[in-house]
Order: sequence, then structure tokens, then C-alpha cells
Amino acid sequence: MTSAPHLLPRRAAIIVFVAFAFAYFLSALVRAVTATLAPTLAQEFSLHASDLGLLAGGYFLGFAATQLPLGTWLDRHGPRKVALGFLGVAVVGSLVFSVATGFSGLLAGRVLCGAGVSACLMAPLTGYRRWFEPTTQMRANSWMLMTGSLGMVASTLPVQWALPLVGWRPLFWGLAALIAVSMVVIAVWVPGWAAVGQGGADSSAGRRDAPPPEAPGYAVVWSHAYFQRLAPLGFFVYGGMVAMQTLWAGPWMQRVAGYTPLESATGLFWINVSMLCTFWTWGMVNPWLLRKGLGPDRLMAAGLPFSLLILLAIIVAGPRAGGGAWALFCVSCTFVSLSQPAVGMAFSQALAGRALSAYNLVIFAGVFVVQWGIGLAVDAFAAMGLGTVPSFQAAMGLFLACNVSAYAWFMLRGRRHNVIQTSAP
Repeated sequence: MTSAPHLLPRRAAIIVFVAFAFAYFLSALVRAVTATLAPTLAQEFSLHASDLGLLAGGYFLGFAATQLPLGTWLDRHGPRKVALGFLGVAVVGSLVFSVATGFSGLLAGRVLCGAGVSACLMAPLTGYRRWFEPTTQMRANSWMLMTGSLGMVASTLPVQWALPLVGWRPLFWGLAALIAVSMVVIAVWVPGWAAVGQGGADSSAGRRDAPPPEAPGYAVVWSHAYFQRLAPLGFFVYGGMVAMQTLWAGPWMQRVAGYTPLESATGLFWINVSMLCTFWTWGMVNPWLLRKGLGPDRLMAAGLPFSLLILLAIIVAGPRAGGGAWALFCVSCTFVSLSQPAVGMAFSQALAGRALSAYNLVIFAGVFVVQWGIGLAVDAFAAMGLGTVPSFQAAMGLFLACNVSAYAWFMLRGRRHNVIQTSAP
């Protein structure tokens, strides 16, 4: 195997994973904390539903805006240098948010935070593409997402308990300090990056779908048939799952199901615990599934219809659908997480950073659109005379229609572009 010299020994691989996982834990905490803080911020700054959607989406706007240059820089400079530079921006963003006196300050802080942590998953996945075996990449991706779920767990009840004691501003001072600590950990533990030429040693160089040496930019990524097949799923299903988990599940529980803020935070806590357990399970079973010939395409085709049915049931149930229903929806959506490492393996090592970042751009552009779009839809339906519950149901109905369309596109494109062609690497 020509890429064998790049593979890390087991102990070094574990150390690298832990270093990146710590930073990703913090990035997920920063991402999801607005769902818990939404009632506090709405009261203090007199925010409407569309304001909350824009505020939460601002994180993802900053995140998405960096993805294209991020991919190029990751391929050129490697995960360690890029992650350190971006995390410095996240420290600044946390401090800006903590001292905000109005909506514009909050939004600026969230955009900076989103841009600053935008390398926390792409950097390790780019490294894993070179440093880990294919089955290990699938497992590491699931366990990174598990770590993210742990960060989201920390953003729920722990944050809700801390608010009366210290307030929300000191929470962001602490986050800034912890992000700085993660920078030290990455600087010490993550190895450097030796450039891989477009035609150099690469386990994917002889693959039929590998990009040619003369097309090193993003054009080959956007035009790739497999990338195009997955893009709508990434935008609406993956992005929508994150949008529900990090924002709209909370307001639904309070404004539709009648939860108190503490009950809503508890619901979010169990949603994220469910996601944590689900991603841990995916990491355990992915190598076995691949050996049995069950690649990402087959699993997504079989599993994602459950998420559509569950979302439909939530919309119909209305006030009877609470935290348990949203936990079930988010868990059923995790089939789509298999698409991310599959995209990385569809391209050569030299293009892995750009491919992963381009797909991540699709996902987080979707998060921004869904988060803000649902807020706009809720306000629009309310302005038309619908009550709170029907407004939320109608907005979620539009979201369901988008998910159904994305799944139909995925299925109609056929299975001929499945990147995992064999049962074992």
C-alpha cells in the first residue's frame, strides 16, 4: 500500500485523536449553547424568533464562509497549523460575545466563533485521511461526532445550572480560556504535515474517480458525481439535524409542548446523550458493517426514511411531541453522518481537505438556511393569523418537504457512485 508510510502507529493515532477531540468538544459546546441560552438572550435583548434564528445561524454563517479557503490551507499547510490559526479567532469571538451590549455585538461574536472553530472537524478528518486506514477513518469520524455530542450535552443542563450562579457572560470567558488550552494541546501532540503531490504516493491515485493532477482546485470537487449526489442530503438532512439539535428543538419544547426552561434544557440534555450513544455505536459497528459490504449508500438509503416518518409524526402530534420525539428524530438522522468520511475517501489524499471542506460548506450552509428559515417561517405564519403551535407545525412541514426532496434526489441518482466498492479496505 503506497500510503503506508503516512500511517500513524496506534499509540500516536490515539494521542492525535484525543488532541483534536478536545477542541471539537469545545466547538460543539459553543455551537449548541444558544439553544440553552435562547430564553435568557431573548428576554435580555428582546429578540424575536427570526432574531434567534439569525443569531444561531450567524455561527454557521461564519463557519460556512471559511470552508473553501480552509480546505486549500489544510491540503497545503496541514491540520496542526490551520487548526491553531483558526482557534485563535474562536478565542476572540468568545470574548466579543461575552461583552456584547446589543444584538449586533452578539451576532458579531457568533460569526467569529463559527469561523474560529470551523477547522475543528475538518482538520482532523483531513489528517485521518492520510494517517488512518479506511475502516479506522469511519470509526474515527463517528467518535469525533460522539465527542461533539458530549460537548452538546455539556451545553444543556450544566449550562442551565451555571446560569443562576455566574451568568452567561462569564461562561464565555471560561470557554475562551479552554479554547486557548486546546491550542496548546494541539501544538504539542499533533504531528506536522509533509506535502503530498497531486501525482505522488496516494492510496487513491489509481482509483477511477480520483481527480487528475491538472485539476487541483474545487472545480473537480463540485463536478464530482458522488459529491453532487450527496449534496442535497448534506444541506437539508444533515444541516437540518444540526439545526434542530442546536436550536429549534428547544423553542419547540417550550412554545409548542409547554416545557419550562429547565424542562427544555433537560430535554436537550437527553437529546444530546442519545446522539452521543448513537455515534459511539456507529464507531463500534462501522468496521464490521463495511466488512459485510454495507457501505454508506446502502445504510443511508435504508435508514433515512425513518427520520422522515418521525418528523411527520412530530408535526402531526404537535404539543404531544416533546424531548423524546426530537431525540428519536435526531438519532434517526445520524445515518447521514456516514456521508462525510465517504466524501473524503472519494478523492485523493491531496484533495481530501478541499473535498471535506466543500461538503462541510454544504452542510453548514444548510444549517444556516434551516435555522433562519424556520424562524422566518414561524414569524410569517404567525403574521398570517396562525397561532404559535400551527405556525411551528407549518414551518416544520416545509422543512419535511425539503428533506423528502433531498432523499428522492439521492435515490434517483442511483448507486453507481458508491465510493466504498469493497467490503474491506
